[in-house]
Amino acid sequence: MNAPLRFNEALLITDQAFQPFQCVAWTLPEGNGEVSITVIDRTHSRTLARRSLSRGTYTDPVKLGETLAETREELSREGVSLQPWHMPE
Repeated sequence: MNAPLRFNEALLITDQAFQPFQCVAWTLPEGNGEVSITVIDRTHSRTLARRSLSRGTYTDPVKLGETLAETREELSREGVSLQPWHMPE
C-alpha cells in the first residue's frame, strides 16, 4: 500500500489494529487536521492508550503502520493482549 490513505481508510485500519478493544477517534472542527485516538476496553472503564496522529502520519501508510505497531508493542509490554494484526497491503 503506497498510495496516500484517505481519512476513513486510516480510521478503519486504526480500529482493526486494536481489536478486541474499541478505538475512538476525533478531530477538532477548527483543528489542524490532527486525529486523536483513544483505545478503551469494552466496558468503557479503562483507557488503554492515547495517541495524536498528524495528517502526515495518518495519510502515509508506512508512518501509520509504524505508529500503530509501536502503540501495540507498548500495550503488549503493559500486559494487554491484542488480536494478531498487520498493516494492509
